[in-house]
This record gives sequence, structure tokens and C-alpha cells, in this order.
Amino acid sequence: MVRMKGAHIIPLPGAERPTSSEVAVMDEDPAWSDQVDRALSFLRRRALGEYEIDEFGFDAELNDSVLMAALRPLYRHWFRVEVRGIENIPAIGGALVVGNHAGTIGLDAAMVQLAILDEHPAHRHLRPLGAELVFDLPFIGMLARKAGATLACNPDAERLLAAGELVGVWPEGYKGTGKPFSERYRLQRFGRGGFVSAALAAGAPIVPCSVVGSEEIYPMLGNARLIARLLGLPYFPITPTFPWLGPLGAVPLPSKWVIEFGEPIDTSSLGSAGGEDPMLVFEVTDQVRETIQHNLYRMLVRRRGVFR
Repeated sequence: MVRMKGAHIIPLPGAERPTSSEVAVMDEDPAWSDQVDRALSFLRRRALGEYEIDEFGFDAELNDSVLMAALRPLYRHWFRVEVRGIENIPAIGGALVVGNHAGTIGLDAAMVQLAILDEHPAHRHLRPLGAELVFDLPFIGMLARKAGATLACNPDAERLLAAGELVGVWPEGYKGTGKPFSERYRLQRFGRGGFVSAALAAGAPIVPCSVVGSEEIYPMLGNARLIARLLGLPYFPITPTFPWLGPLGAVPLPSKWVIEFGEPIDTSSLGSAGGEDPMLVFEVTDQVRETIQHNLYRMLVRRRGVFR
């Protein structure tokens, strides 16, 4: 047995000297103490209201300390996310990140958000644009706002880009997340290009983002449309594990993910009035979609396997 006094170890009479592993554990105590202090300080600030949120409801401290921290084990150890082309995300200023959308519940948006926060040298926050349904859901809507998300509409997107924020959009929407497994990695229609109009108005670059791995976490074999209508959902997925295994069916399969950010598409030379030109908007939208699709095919060809 040993008695602790400050940072020194004082053996009691007749006691053996501590092993090197025991000393290592003891040396780690200050780190644990620091973590406890930080946690208590965080709780104190929350209780006293000493934190800031922006006009959209984004709570940077809660996002970084709690929400992203909760997703990090999934990102690092379950999906083992590999990030490429992070240098294509600008260090400062507004930019629009446009990605493919899949995986039944859209976890890809959160993984892209965490990839930029953790892997980019500037640790930038990605502000996702979400559908109305996300914000109508109890608790989920509140968390989405706290995590920096806002409604997928041009006014909000333009305000964020004009303020120098990094904005994320997934134009496939529910058509992407709800497509059957047989159509995996085939991009759905990108709509009327509202995201391009916002980028043109702000003169912000567009960064194509391609994600491989998200299609396999919940292979969607069918859609229970009647249940979906009753619940007010765009679809009700039937997968190999859900709903057959109950809550266990909600555990995603551990596919290996690769997130690649392509070269930015410059919009500053097209002029802010370009957002009002339907033909220009269509051309840029088609360019972004084709770039993402081409990158997905290239990444799939080089893929070693779904789970490695």
C-alpha cells in the first residue's frame, strides 16, 4: 500500500515500491482533474446562461463540447472515416459545400460536419441547410438548431454566406436518403438549383463533396408507404435489420467511409446577378452534380471493400 502526498509517493513501512504502470496511472490523475474541471465549468456556464447563440440558434460551445463529441466515436471507430481534399475547404470566408445524400436517416450530413471541424486546420463550423421536417420533429429540431442547422431556403443561405460562414447543402433531399439500395450511389435530381442561386448572389465558391460508405449503413430494401403516411414521414424504411430486430435494427452497419472534397467551383466571376439567370443556374447546378457523380464512380472503382 502507498500513501499519496502531493505529487510524491511515500511508501508505508513494509510496503513494496509501486510499479511503473501504477506510477503512470497516478501521473494521469491531473489530466482527469482537468477534464472534471472543464466539465464543471461548462455546466456552470450553462446554468448561469453565460454562453452565446447566434440569430439562427447556433450554440457553438454546446455543438463542439457535446453534440460533436457524441458523434466522434461513431466517426472514428465505427465508420473509420477517411477524409480527402480537406485543403479545398477555404480557411476563411463564405463557401457552399454540396454533397450527395444517402443512408436512410442522413447521417452523412453530420459526418461531413464533423470531418470539417476535426480535420480542417481552421476547425471550421459547417452550417447545414435542412428540410422543414427536421425542425418540426420534437427535440431533434432543437438539437439541429443548436448544431448550426437552419432551414434550406435561399434567404437563410445567402445571409450565412454573406456573413462568411461555411454552408452545407444536400440537394437530393429525401429523394437521396429514401432511394432503394438497388440505386445506391446514383444521384437523384438536384431540384431547381436554389443553392447555386445563393452561392452566385454571395459570390461564394462551391465545393463538391462526395461520400462513399453512407449507402450501406441501412440498406433500404423496401418502403412501408402506409405507415409513412400515418406518421407524416416521407418514407418508412424496411432494411435487413429494421424493424425486424426492434431497437437493435437502428444500429448502423459499420461500413468504411471516405469523404472527399473536390476542387472549388469559382462563382465570383459570374456576377451576383447570375443567380437570376435560369440558364446559368441550371448549367452550374448540372456541373456540380456531374462532378459529384464522377467522383463517386471513381472512388467506388478504387474501393477495397464495403467494410474495410
